[in-house]
Amino acid sequence: MSLNPEQLYIAAPVLTIIEAKKDDIIGGVGQCIATMYAASLFNQREQQAISWLYGAVTTGTTWRFLKLQHKTAYFDIDEYYLKEIEVLMGILCQIVALETH
Repeated sequence: MSLNPEQLYIAAPVLTIIEAKKDDIIGGVGQCIATMYAASLFNQREQQAISWLYGAVTTGTTWRFLKLQHKTAYFDIDEYYLKEIEVLMGILCQIVALETH
């Protein structure tokens, strides 16, 4: 709790996006999975449990997507690139659409 009027509040469901340190996408996967699991616990606590939780690891120009169901993580083997912004935005919009329905 904070008295700061600009305090941010998190609302479920949560999508996680992790920055890959030193352009190491694979190195960011563990952090992303841990964050996704924490987000799933948050969602459950907020009574907003969802079947799948989505996450991404990015260098800013390269993106890899993950999803978590219960305690199993699934890793998209394809890499997506910022130069293909339409594809990248399509994936992100689809994730948001799935999570809000």
